[in-house]
Amino acid sequence: MSHTQTSGIASLDGLLANKVAIITGASRGIGAAAVRAFAAASATVVLAARSEQSIDTLAHEIRAAGGHALAVPTDVGDPAAVERLIERTLAAFGRLDAAFNNAGAGHPPTPLADLTVEDFDTAVRGTLRGVFLAMKYEIPAMLASGGGAIVNMSSTAGLRGVRGIAGYDAAKHGVIGLTESAALEYASQHLRVNALAPGPILTERLSALSDEARAPVVASVPMARLGLPEEVAALAAWLCSDLASFVTGATIPIDGGRLAGGG
Repeated sequence: MSHTQTSGIASLDGLLANKVAIITGASRGIGAAAVRAFAAASATVVLAARSEQSIDTLAHEIRAAGGHALAVPTDVGDPAAVERLIERTLAAFGRLDAAFNNAGAGHPPTPLADLTVEDFDTAVRGTLRGVFLAMKYEIPAMLASGGGAIVNMSSTAGLRGVRGIAGYDAAKHGVIGLTESAALEYASQHLRVNALAPGPILTERLSALSDEARAPVVASVPMARLGLPEEVAALAAWLCSDLASFVTGATIPIDGGRLAGGG
């Protein structure tokens, strides 16, 4: 891997020692990278996603490397499932210190007037409702443990409108609102809440494109490359660590300078 695209994982060693962390959307992409990053930072990780086989396999990988991991199949849009996720975390480890609410859902590019109600609802349920439910049940558990840190996944599309993805765009904007409200409500109780706003990241969707098809996306990034899931994961781990102890209510772009350049 070149010096321009480093994972940052090696530098995380011990950063989250003695912390128990939940990661939603943990089956692939940024979520799976976060599981590995948090485990490399010495956290006990709880993997949540709908794909039971994927998170079981990843949890086994973490345990085989000497880490501590629990896989809990979870639909983040279902209140009972999210409540069960927290209950199983507390039953297994006795506390909750951090969460990376990464799960989300989108829809095919569609002009707003042509967007089906079902596709809009899917995006909102899997993203905005999912983050709300996660925080609803995570926050009491963290307060009982003396505080903690939550990182919610938004997007540069949560900071600026994008044509064709109205449902996704609205949900990601909403995540930032939830993040700011929660940060204000719990700041005095040793609970920090922040959001990430990634730009183009080399996850499955972009990886599936040819170099030619990816070229316009790369050209829109001032750093002239795509971000890596590991880079987003490392930032999430840092925000959950004590090094970020005075950071709350923030939405942090991780986009290679794209927003700064108006791209």
